Amino acid sequence: MDGLDASVPTISPHRPLSVSVATFGALMWSGFRRYATYRQATVAGSFTNIVFGFLRCYVLLAVAASAAGGLAGGYGPRQLATFVWVGQGLLNVVGIWGWNDLAERIRTGDIAADLLRPVPPVTAYLAADLGRSGYQMLTRFAPPVVVGALAFPLVAPSRWQTVPLFAASVMLAVVGSFGCRYLVNATAYWLGDARGPLMFWTLGAGVLAGLYFPLRLLPEWLTITLWVATPIPGLLQTPLDVLVERDGPALQAGLVALQAIWAVIMVALAGLVQRRAERRLVVQGG
Repeated sequence: MDGLDASVPTISPHRPLSVSVATFGALMWSGFRRYATYRQATVAGSFTNIVFGFLRCYVLLAVAASAAGGLAGGYGPRQLATFVWVGQGLLNVVGIWGWNDLAERIRTGDIAADLLRPVPPVTAYLAADLGRSGYQMLTRFAPPVVVGALAFPLVAPSRWQTVPLFAASVMLAVVGSFGCRYLVNATAYWLGDARGPLMFWTLGAGVLAGLYFPLRLLPEWLTITLWVATPIPGLLQTPLDVLVERDGPALQAGLVALQAIWAVIMVALAGLVQRRAERRLVVQGG
């Protein structure tokens, strides 16, 4: 991984747990440091998120104003504003877009070096992605939320369990997003070039994750189908619904549990696909 020192310990049969944790932590730190070097990109990205936050917020508030009772999909104006601005802050934390590292390394043949390392590729990339997410949480989450709070009335959680559920939901969203992105990138093992699947993912993920509009605005049967049959609503829609308390405590917890199931499934699928790909890997280029 980029920026990782050669002195990182590897797994030892004498103390496998402690060294495995140290290795995972070192890989997380390398992912954090990698993204911390792009300070200007961080500022520019935050500004872009804020601009689009205003556009999305005004559109959804107009929808709520024209809806019966001032509710759109069960959200009040304050809930919609919170949904938008916290969603803009979480967009880069969850990172549903813009990651093609694995696909590029497969295309160039550099993936062969990853396969020689003592840490499996899925574990190594997951650790680095968690480090990336930690950096984005520190630098990209707060600016849109602060601007949104200054420009619009936002809603604060009224139930004590909302805050820990939201924190758990965000972590699960990061893990689930990684699993989805890894699988899309891994298509390069068979296709040689994953630009097509990556473009398809970019176009579809924002819609199905609830970025452009809350999925609750869709017909109920379609919303339930997307939530149960796909992991994508868990990337943004679930943590945002938990935060704005769109549902009661029991359903809040149920949505996070469903999100956890999908996160485990996606990471397990990523590991399975990686093992299958290694059996037939043909190094291209490099």
